[in-house]
Amino acid sequence: MAASSTRTRKKKKTKARSSRGTTTQESSASVAEVRRPRTKRRATAQKLATGQRDISVSEFFAKNRHLLGFDSPRKALLTSVKEAVDNSLDACEEAGILPEIWVRIDQAGETGNRFAVSVQDNGPGIVRKQIPLIFGKLLYGSKFHRLRMSRGQQGIGISAAGMYGVLTTGKPVKIISKTSRKDPAHYYELRIDTKTNQPEILNGRGAGVDIPPGKAGDAMMHKRGIEWVARNDLDEDTEHGTRVTIEMEAKFQRGRGSVEEYLEQTAIANPHARIHFQGPDGNERLLERANHELPPEPKEIKPHPYGVELGRLVTLLQEQPKMTLSQFLNQSFSRVSPTTARKLCNAADLSTRISTGKLGRGEADALYTAIQSTRIPPPATDCVVPIGEQRLLAGLHQVVPGEFFTAATRPPGVYRGNPFVIEAALAYGGAVAARKVSLEALTELAAESDARSLRQFLATTFGGVGTEAADKILNEAKLAPRQSPSKLKKAAMRDLHEAMKHVNLDEGQSMNVLRFANRVPLQFQHAACAITQTMLSTNWRSYGLSQSRGSLPSGPITVMVHMASVWVPFTSESKEAIASYPEIQKEIRLALQAVGRKLGMYLRRRLKVAQEGQRRTIFLRYLGEVATAVATINGGNREKIYEELLRVAKKKTSEADIKLDESGQPLEEPEELNLGDNVIIVSEHDHQKQNDDEEDEEKPKPKLRKKTKKKVRKKRRVKK
Repeated sequence: MAASSTRTRKKKKTKARSSRGTTTQESSASVAEVRRPRTKRRATAQKLATGQRDISVSEFFAKNRHLLGFDSPRKALLTSVKEAVDNSLDACEEAGILPEIWVRIDQAGETGNRFAVSVQDNGPGIVRKQIPLIFGKLLYGSKFHRLRMSRGQQGIGISAAGMYGVLTTGKPVKIISKTSRKDPAHYYELRIDTKTNQPEILNGRGAGVDIPPGKAGDAMMHKRGIEWVARNDLDEDTEHGTRVTIEMEAKFQRGRGSVEEYLEQTAIANPHARIHFQGPDGNERLLERANHELPPEPKEIKPHPYGVELGRLVTLLQEQPKMTLSQFLNQSFSRVSPTTARKLCNAADLSTRISTGKLGRGEADALYTAIQSTRIPPPATDCVVPIGEQRLLAGLHQVVPGEFFTAATRPPGVYRGNPFVIEAALAYGGAVAARKVSLEALTELAAESDARSLRQFLATTFGGVGTEAADKILNEAKLAPRQSPSKLKKAAMRDLHEAMKHVNLDEGQSMNVLRFANRVPLQFQHAACAITQTMLSTNWRSYGLSQSRGSLPSGPITVMVHMASVWVPFTSESKEAIASYPEIQKEIRLALQAVGRKLGMYLRRRLKVAQEGQRRTIFLRYLGEVATAVATINGGNREKIYEELLRVAKKKTSEADIKLDESGQPLEEPEELNLGDNVIIVSEHDHQKQNDDEEDEEKPKPKLRKKTKKKVRKKRRVKK
């Protein structure tokens, strides 16, 4: 009984505690409800709607200009020149004119960060009403809506460069264009209205100014300060063309990624162009054309069915509602014959005579599925015009020093229904740019560089110089790798220059990769490009080059890869890298293997010739002693024995006497060396002469004249 009463009392206490806890929780919850603040609505749906508006494309890119390649002052300068030069080349080629382009960069103001960029061409010119739209409106042009091989694609580039100039300096874009000698020239000063994406003309009361031809026009241009190259250095008149001038915040720098390097690469891919360049320092350079023939004119094609997505197919059907389905397929796409159109209709279970306006989303989906499952011939490839192996060799040989040149063009391929052609060219040998630079130029490059260390300065300024070669140079000069290049003293700069000239960089030199798309050099985003990725995955060791895993091969080698297509798949709007489609990477790899095989054959033959030459040297070193010993033992004639031994030595080492001609074929061959066509081999004499000429160009002219006079005097004294 006592135990049961005890349990009863415990249960009552537990119930009492639980009831107190419940009342406590209820009271705290009620207090929280009382103390909770009421939230006020910040805005209604109607008020939010008042802040919503349209955004123009120019306003978007003005805030996101890095998407177009204007994310740094140095890159903005190069991008502006690139867009203007691309437009000039396209205009000249479409008009059938051998292009001649003038690029001039002048420093504007005293701050040092403003430059005026002027680009002029000898193209057909631009009609008056089109000038404001071309230079003052984004996404306006003649290239986006058609499948035709051209440098520009979107109609953004040159107008975006002008917009960047207006945003950074407030100065308008200046354009002058001539269509003929007799007609007046049109001069505009304009800027882009980013809110409306429309041009705003600032001169001539909003209508521009017409400049009359003849002397009156020349006087008017001189009075207004309008620049125009009326005659070139060959005394030829510039009767038509366009000149654009943009003032912007920028940074001018030489070396890798500079305007001058871009123009050099443009000359390689466009050997028919003649390019004049003048930098802010006043130095002028002429890149002479290596070919006087225009490339064939590319043809415009219709889209291939394999490259059209479902949404685009629905749009095309809605744009032509009064055609039969068979007519639509035959006239809207390439490589679709009436027979192929009938196959597609049967596969989609649709009538060939049904009107396209009656097709709904379900029928369009069935038609799209039928297109993907039906075998359709690949698109025509005559719309793609490659540079050509001979032009590649001519352009590369003119700009890049070397002793061996070869090129290869692949057969046309197709990706997503778009035809394309891959070309590759290779140059081996030649001095690195770091060995040819003068002391004055090196000092200026170091002062202009934004590199944080000397190692970074050498690796990023001079093409082909990797970190290993940079360390060799710095060890020879006894300089710290992390030292700032802009803070080097004169003595240290001289030591660095001497080390760059005398250190052997062949082993530490890395491959120099030149990337092109539709004849346009690609300067940035190397790692994101399909060309670079394929270069890294290619086994170059089988062609006689040393290569570490996951890196470019070492050696004095320059490789150029060009992609020509009606639509190049760039990774961004700035057109700096090619997307990695498997079909494109496969063709790049095959092109690299084609030029690599020829390089391997040349290097193996050169190594064999060198080895035989060393053997002959050893034979000749002891040949006289052997002949004397044999004559002493046998009592024979020493001279006859020596001549016989010499004949045997030359016969056994006959490889050392092989000389190759310009096409890579041996002039006197004990065994055949067939390198095929499209190969240039530079002799040692010509190669040395080329290096001497380049070194002479780098030296200051006054010193050259003094040395020449001294040499002449010495020769005269010897003759006396």
